[in-house]
Amino acid sequence: MRILLSNDDGIDAPGLEALWEALHDLGTLTVVAPHREQSASSHGFTMHNPLRMTERRPGWFAISGTPADCVYMGVHHVLEEVPELVVSGINRGTNIGSDIHYSGTVAAAMEAALVGIPSIAVSLEVRSDDETIHWETAGALTHHIARLLLDDPLPRHSFLNVNVPNRAPADLAGIKATAMGRRLYHPLVSEHLDPRGKPYFWIGGAHQSFDPSEGTDGYWFERGYATITPLHPNLTDHDSLRRIEGWPLDRAKGTT
Repeated sequence: MRILLSNDDGIDAPGLEALWEALHDLGTLTVVAPHREQSASSHGFTMHNPLRMTERRPGWFAISGTPADCVYMGVHHVLEEVPELVVSGINRGTNIGSDIHYSGTVAAAMEAALVGIPSIAVSLEVRSDDETIHWETAGALTHHIARLLLDDPLPRHSFLNVNVPNRAPADLAGIKATAMGRRLYHPLVSEHLDPRGKPYFWIGGAHQSFDPSEGTDGYWFERGYATITPLHPNLTDHDSLRRIEGWPLDRAKGTT
């Protein structure tokens, strides 16, 4: 079986090495990942600059682009045949709720889903003061989920987003299938001056809270569970679609 691995933390990230170690017995692994960190790059493509590719070691390719670039290159150029599975991660830090919209880790899995390849995005909770990082917990869980997904495939274009607490496997409260919730951050635009007196800015504040709705990813994650959320690239709001179908759209100025 052919498996393509990618991430948004960069090809030298320890989470990517841990993912390779966890999955290497499932088939032939190929790594195509950004040459540097691309966190929060979302689903961006590099359209106005050339991409460079370097084979760091056999089967490990570094791309001078985004996670979505990497999966596109992996599927359409690096691999001679379409992979049966794409796995993105193991991300250093969670991608829960609203994080999904910004995450390069999730975007890599979504890029695979767009062309109908089963895929998984996996993230591990890591905090700056953590003395131990349990990559092995996320790796073992990803291995288990990959086997389940291959045995019981999701509908075409669907994919999985997995978040794992930074705990030893025996200390997990369990694993929950969840809906996507919301995650709130403290708003922050921090203004500074460079040595020449010109302003520059950092954006993005600290975590504030998760959606308290039971059944969502943040709700269960806060209670010590690993979460698995099925996602789909189609963002259509069908309830609103039915509503606007009833609007008198043909009366708009300039229409016939």
